[in-house]
Amino acid sequence: MPTGDNNRFHQKITLAMKHHIERLMQHALKQLQEEEALPAIPAFIEVEKAKNKQHGDFTSNIALILAKLGQKTASEMAEQIVSLLPISPMIEKVVAVNGHINFFISLAALKEVVPTILNQKETYGRCKIGRGKRILIEFLSANPTGPLHVGHGRHIAFGIAMANLLDAVGFKSYREYYINDSGRQMDILAISIWLRYLQRCGKEIVFPSYTYQGDYLVSIANIIFEQHQHIFCPTSDCLSAILAIDHDEELALDQLILQMKLCLNDQYPIFFNIGLENILADIRDDLSEFGVQFDNWFSERQFAALGMVNSTIELLKERGHVYSSEGALWLKSTAFGDEKDRVLIRSNGQPTYCAHDIAYHLNKFDRGFDIVVDVLGSDHHGYIPRIRAALEAAGVDPERLIHLLVQFVTLHRGNQPLPMSMRKGHFVSLRDLRNEVGNDAARFFYLMRRNEQHMDFDLELAVSQSQENPLYYVQYAFVRICSVFKQLEKQKLVYDETMGLASLMLLTSKKEHQLLNTLSLYPDMIMSAALHYQPHFVTLYLRDLAADFHAYYNSQHFIVEEPGLRNARLALISAVKQTLLNGFNLLSINIPESM
Repeated sequence: MPTGDNNRFHQKITLAMKHHIERLMQHALKQLQEEEALPAIPAFIEVEKAKNKQHGDFTSNIALILAKLGQKTASEMAEQIVSLLPISPMIEKVVAVNGHINFFISLAALKEVVPTILNQKETYGRCKIGRGKRILIEFLSANPTGPLHVGHGRHIAFGIAMANLLDAVGFKSYREYYINDSGRQMDILAISIWLRYLQRCGKEIVFPSYTYQGDYLVSIANIIFEQHQHIFCPTSDCLSAILAIDHDEELALDQLILQMKLCLNDQYPIFFNIGLENILADIRDDLSEFGVQFDNWFSERQFAALGMVNSTIELLKERGHVYSSEGALWLKSTAFGDEKDRVLIRSNGQPTYCAHDIAYHLNKFDRGFDIVVDVLGSDHHGYIPRIRAALEAAGVDPERLIHLLVQFVTLHRGNQPLPMSMRKGHFVSLRDLRNEVGNDAARFFYLMRRNEQHMDFDLELAVSQSQENPLYYVQYAFVRICSVFKQLEKQKLVYDETMGLASLMLLTSKKEHQLLNTLSLYPDMIMSAALHYQPHFVTLYLRDLAADFHAYYNSQHFIVEEPGLRNARLALISAVKQTLLNGFNLLSINIPESM
């Protein structure tokens, strides 16, 4: 079904229902005005989906707003509006509660959702609200200093789901990985590999705490040893002197980087480049196995080599937002809401990380993207004001930049927490996690909480086949529906969709009403999840839909003798099956037909 048809559904099921309720209330308010009980009809009447199912399907707070005019109390105003509402076949009942007006949609109106879902199939829930605007979403962008770990996995699942959701509501998403392949962290990686190489050469090495110490470095050092056995190797006394530099950690690290570069001279790039190439190749393989593809891999080194950082600084100079102090060049970022001014060029003439990041973000907008989304770790919260300030200084509306922070992940096996220290080499890789629980469980569990909340990932729960496992619970709903149709086939019966749609009036139970209501919420949920950047809305919805289906399954027989009722129930669960499938596709999760 074309997206335009789907957009018409969205208007038909959701917006039209809201507009219908608004028109009913406008009629009532006009009568109040004519009776001089209301000075003027508000220009906007807010109608929204009720958060609590006991409060109906839609609700309005218009009475609370009108009560502020001092004519009547909110409860009195709500009661009066309800008494003047015209009768509508779409509305089963209207109740005034504490100033709120709650609308219960009739079963006949809800049944319209079934033919819509079965007609639109995989496009059900999609719309064109994004109007084709281009969005660049940068997520993961892990430093290429080691394998991806379970914390990175949450960024990946979040980023992919967000891109899928934005596409679903009409935006055109573009997925980018920013390769941080320059700077201090890469020097630390090169040092760590060099020390492993020296160990391979027979040197006694006591590894400083500030170097990377994972076993993955041993294999990289072995590759270098096989290919380059002629590299300069300092004497033991010289090496001991280098490693025993008596300063605080940061100064010691700077000295170690300097001494390494002096010792190796033009051979330093061997450790840097081979380390980068091997780790990047591992990251690409890991992502491919996780089913993740990026539209672009953006190299910081290549970007800097093109002179983009210098161009950015010149632009900021031309706009009058930089100044010199203490031998360094500073951005007047406090003029744009930052807590302090930021150094762009250090006193040694080298650009800062901040300068690189500003240039990179301006480049994103220069490439024609309407909106730029950064998915960052929660430890980057201080990063946001400086980038927004720099964009405004450069003449770019900072509201076009969206920052989304993803909290940390704590891994558990039952009640036992597992260590997560990248530097010390004690961490669980994303590949290990996927091998243990599977790609689908990893993605679903990562997306069960909002991104700003800390997450506890329970390995035992993720592989359990019980209703306590939320993924299993939702997948089992899909499997149960498949089993109904398999049983139908065994009984040599045929599902007649046309008859089923014509017989929907036979669906009268409360559980059928609830299931229809939940199905009708799907398009609004998708739009809300996309526009508020909250993909966990999808997992919550799928769990609710599965719960409603399981309750229905346990209370009714589907393959009954009466053909009309049988096919009506089969049409309903077919709509549930399609909606479950659509939701899982947004999360890039597979859903089995048998378990």
